[in-house]
Amino acid sequence: MNILDVQFEGPFNAAPFKAIKTEFFLPSIKRAIKQAKDEIEKICSISETPNFTNTIEAMEFSGLHLSRLSSLFFNLNAAETNPDIQKIAQEISPLLSEFSNDITLNPILFKRIKNVFENQSEFDLNNEQQRLLEKKYKSFVRNGSNLNEDDKLKLRAIDKELSQLSLKFGENVLAETNNFELHITDKKDLSGLPESIIEAAKILAESKSKEGWVFTLDYPSYVPFMTYSDNRALRKHLAIANGKKGYQNNSYNNEDIVFRISKLRHLRANLLGYKSHADFVLEERMAKNPEQVNSFLNNLLEKAKPAAERQLEQIKNLASELHDIKDFQKWDTAYYSEKLKQQKFQLNDELLKPYFMLENVLEGAFKIAHILYDLNFKKRSDIDVYHADVTCYEVTDNDGNFTALFYTDFFPRPGKRNGAWMTSYKSQFVKDDVNERPHISIVCNFSKPTKSKPSLLTFNEVTTLFHEFGHALHGMLANTTYPSLSGTNVSWDFVELPSQIMENWCFEEEALAYFAKHFESSEAIPMNLVDKIKEASTFNEGIQTVRQISFGLLDMHWHSSLPDETKSLKTIEDIAFSSTKLLADESDTAMSTSFSHIFQGGYSAGYYSYKWSEVLDADAFAYFKSSGIFNKTIANQFKNFILSKGNTEDPEHLYLKFRGRKADTKALIKRSGLEV
Repeated sequence: MNILDVQFEGPFNAAPFKAIKTEFFLPSIKRAIKQAKDEIEKICSISETPNFTNTIEAMEFSGLHLSRLSSLFFNLNAAETNPDIQKIAQEISPLLSEFSNDITLNPILFKRIKNVFENQSEFDLNNEQQRLLEKKYKSFVRNGSNLNEDDKLKLRAIDKELSQLSLKFGENVLAETNNFELHITDKKDLSGLPESIIEAAKILAESKSKEGWVFTLDYPSYVPFMTYSDNRALRKHLAIANGKKGYQNNSYNNEDIVFRISKLRHLRANLLGYKSHADFVLEERMAKNPEQVNSFLNNLLEKAKPAAERQLEQIKNLASELHDIKDFQKWDTAYYSEKLKQQKFQLNDELLKPYFMLENVLEGAFKIAHILYDLNFKKRSDIDVYHADVTCYEVTDNDGNFTALFYTDFFPRPGKRNGAWMTSYKSQFVKDDVNERPHISIVCNFSKPTKSKPSLLTFNEVTTLFHEFGHALHGMLANTTYPSLSGTNVSWDFVELPSQIMENWCFEEEALAYFAKHFESSEAIPMNLVDKIKEASTFNEGIQTVRQISFGLLDMHWHSSLPDETKSLKTIEDIAFSSTKLLADESDTAMSTSFSHIFQGGYSAGYYSYKWSEVLDADAFAYFKSSGIFNKTIANQFKNFILSKGNTEDPEHLYLKFRGRKADTKALIKRSGLEV
């Protein structure tokens, strides 16, 4: 029996990971596509006059089984993939793309939706129903329903190719990451590296049956090496290897894929009547158009770049003083930044890490969620997980009502892509008077426990955990009727507000008291370290801001016009980075070929949203700070107007309801230390 074909029978309808075989996915998803097509066909064949219930709502609740299987499969492809799963993904993606087009290009279905949309005044719709109708109608128009038959065929071909190219891009980046290792056999080459990092590298070498120490491009290995290694030549070697991902003369080269994806997105937008892919995407975002995004980024750059240049000059001066470095390069930045940080604040990751044991930090996040939002977390060992590193929690409210399942997956491994993300295995929605609760997961790549120490987090990893947990809260506290409007299904320049605001609690003494405890003695983090964390929070913020702006501008450059294929990828990057460049580039490295956020993830023409959301989160947290970071009234407002509402209202309206006014940039400029 194929277990994917039937209703899951475990606790809370959880996915039965242990019983799922890779070969189950393709036939089961094919059957689920057929089932979903039948459900759509049933809607199209109704003889009754189209109305909200028999058309819009019926369509919203069609294909639920397919949606569940798809999310299950692609989440595994990101977190626990293998060659078989990757091969199946190349077959499944075009099938799903074709199915999606079968729906949005179905003339009978669109006619019914259009009928309901044009006669909506006849129906007594509430705000959420009104929002769903508008979104459904617009999604059909934005996906080609008004096109002629020839153009519909062109659109189908573009979407099919894009789905395959995106997968291939990600596979190439993962392969390049996995194929590189820095194998050290001479102990003197470990100079400067913390003991915990050396121990982790030793364990990795042993797992590969090698003597010595192995470092990789996985962040828990790469970032500490670039930050602490005294060996400048090896830092350069590692930095260039990281910059070459997808940009080498081998079978994993992503240059042509980048150009092709950008070109197809542009042609698709033109086909639908938009000037560019960015115009198409931003119509449905808070920013509205490319001009507003570029204006936002460049205005922020005006404030950040002078600070970045001052900060970089300080780092260069220190490099010159300490080691007579006259040709300062990118691979020197993290190393000498850390030296300067220690000099200024006597603060470094190794000093802080003993106070941030992973288990304590997670419990701290749980405690803060309990105080703010009345959530309780209980570990469940009887619910299947897809890897031994994964833990599942049952989440309840203070009345004991089931709220969500929450999966955590914290450590790197070969079948898992780099970075950190939140995702969903099951959506929240209300159907037949039953509030179906969500199954949420956060996936990170933190340092694994060693033989002598538990997993101890850098402060950056602490804020990463809180960031992804903020996304998770957005998913867990979702309380809408319709799945497509639920949880994190909001505009991409709004979705980072719940995640980024959570990072703020990591800098507050009241919050740190719950989790910043020495892993051996349980001693609370000393107040002088808390003060230093706050003081250091704006360290090099100008440089970091310029870096984020540069990524946003590169994204907009690829997506605001047809890419110029007469220019090399490197030339295009040089043009995009011209206003943000602080240090010279290496000619044999590139950013775009491993920029997974925009060429594999959903951030195309949307990377600016991190900074856009920072304006919102700084403004929102300033509101908390004005009355206490655990103020229950403000927490309830944030829960009721932001976290639970999903996409049921315009995000600007939701923020106005929460804050009482629009957000402005003052709080971010102040928090970032960018005030003149």
